[in-house]
Amino acid sequence: METEFDSAELRKARGAFFTPPEVCDFVVRWAIRSSDDAVLEPSCGEAAFMLPAARRLTTLGAEVSRVAGYELHEPSAKRARHLLALAGVPDAQVRVGDFLAAAPEPRYSAVVGNPPYIRYQGFHGEARATGLRAALAQGVRLTNLASSWASFVVHSAAFLTPSGRLALVLPAELLSSNYAAEIREFLLARFASVKLVLFDRHVFPRVQTEAVLLLAEGTGGTEVVSIGRVHKASDLDGLTFDLSLQPSKSGGKWTHALVDPLATSAIEELTSVSAFSELAAWGRISLGGVTGNNKFFTLSPNRAADLGLSRSDTTRISPPGSGHLRALSLSRAAYMRLGKEDQATLLFSPRNPSAAAMRYIKQGEQKKVHEAFKCRVRDPWWRVPMPSAPSLFFTYMNAQTPQLCANPLGLQHLNSLHGLYLSEGFSQFADVLALASLNSVTMLSAEIVGRSYGGGILKMEPREAAALAVPAPAVVTMLTDSLSDLFPRAKRLLQAGQLAEAVSLVDRLVLEDGMGVSSEIVSEIRRSRNLLAHRRQTRGSKKAAETGRT
Repeated sequence: METEFDSAELRKARGAFFTPPEVCDFVVRWAIRSSDDAVLEPSCGEAAFMLPAARRLTTLGAEVSRVAGYELHEPSAKRARHLLALAGVPDAQVRVGDFLAAAPEPRYSAVVGNPPYIRYQGFHGEARATGLRAALAQGVRLTNLASSWASFVVHSAAFLTPSGRLALVLPAELLSSNYAAEIREFLLARFASVKLVLFDRHVFPRVQTEAVLLLAEGTGGTEVVSIGRVHKASDLDGLTFDLSLQPSKSGGKWTHALVDPLATSAIEELTSVSAFSELAAWGRISLGGVTGNNKFFTLSPNRAADLGLSRSDTTRISPPGSGHLRALSLSRAAYMRLGKEDQATLLFSPRNPSAAAMRYIKQGEQKKVHEAFKCRVRDPWWRVPMPSAPSLFFTYMNAQTPQLCANPLGLQHLNSLHGLYLSEGFSQFADVLALASLNSVTMLSAEIVGRSYGGGILKMEPREAAALAVPAPAVVTMLTDSLSDLFPRAKRLLQAGQLAEAVSLVDRLVLEDGMGVSSEIVSEIRRSRNLLAHRRQTRGSKKAAETGRT
């Protein structure tokens, strides 16, 4: 029941959403193993973990309470003391203050809890500075994008004895976010054993953010993360850690933990026999041009005509955005249609400006366009440096999945896209590569190597795009005729918004017929990809964007 001093809004602001009892009980059973154990809850709220910890110690025969907690919110700390006293633990210590500002006391056998989950937008000022200092004191340099829980993980470990155990409820961002790379690296270097518990569905009331349980113990480091999966919190009693993950590089993502082992092993096998390669094997990936002011520099044909610009004053470009590139190849008819729809298919880029171009340049200066940073550092400011036309466009901001789109018109591109420049000998494969890459293995690879951004968008920077798993050149060469026959039908499906149907056709041709992958394994790969995409999109929903402790 809410009280005047602690409404739902206030709890959300400080990242204080409470944990289901089944999770608290499981965590303390795992972490507390002896009546001599000393237990700390770093952000105890109303003693959600301290209470079951005290009961656990009593069950193990402890005669004196060895439970302590920190709580920033004084009314919650007062409530925690009251509840502990009612439970027969009046001597439990609940300290009021910022745990991240507390000097480490490496004397606890177990540190348990659910750290505050406040995204970087709300975790700022002195609170952020304190958290960053606490992590840095343990040798972990967090970025300014880190949420509050990251500092809590590192600082909590500093309170453990060498054989102590860390058991925390954390957001699933631990597995995949870039800012959590330092945390992943720290955990593998610090602890002798690292385990994760994953839930197949949300188990925390009123909070959409997905959670995992981190169970780490000992010292000396490990190269393996053990994985346990349960459907819901009430299944924790039967948990087994029958899966394992060995990150490929320091700080690398642990997203593979979310993928069914059948799908993972299938992809590893396809890669090992060179059926799939990285996109970089096909050529070079490059960023697009940066204008400094798209509103000024990008023009529709009607706008260019109204300004009286000549053809030599403009360059043909793929319009900003990528919605028009979801059809495998950007044809002349499609490009002309974009222009008729008043999209910006032209870039103002005169080499020897006409009189009309000079008038437009003057207009830009009157509007201070030339004072924008990218313009200010150019000479002349109105000449935008552009990369050459790529063989294919790569859609790096995606609600669904990244796609390749052939560029037969030789259009140039801005930084809303990447360009793929096919290596010598591969230029004739632009269309069929775009189609062959529309398969479930590539789509799953994108979910694993890409970055999830606000709104559930999957973003692929050039380095990540280069690592994308796509059919290898030898496979595409072998299937060229079949891919060419399928191309018109798949293009029509995509234009009609039927992505899943197009992917199913490509899976059958490339994975099943071309590579001999069974339909059952293809279905599991597709299911794993859809699960990761759903998790990403759920995290990006309005509810998931709300600040709150998992």
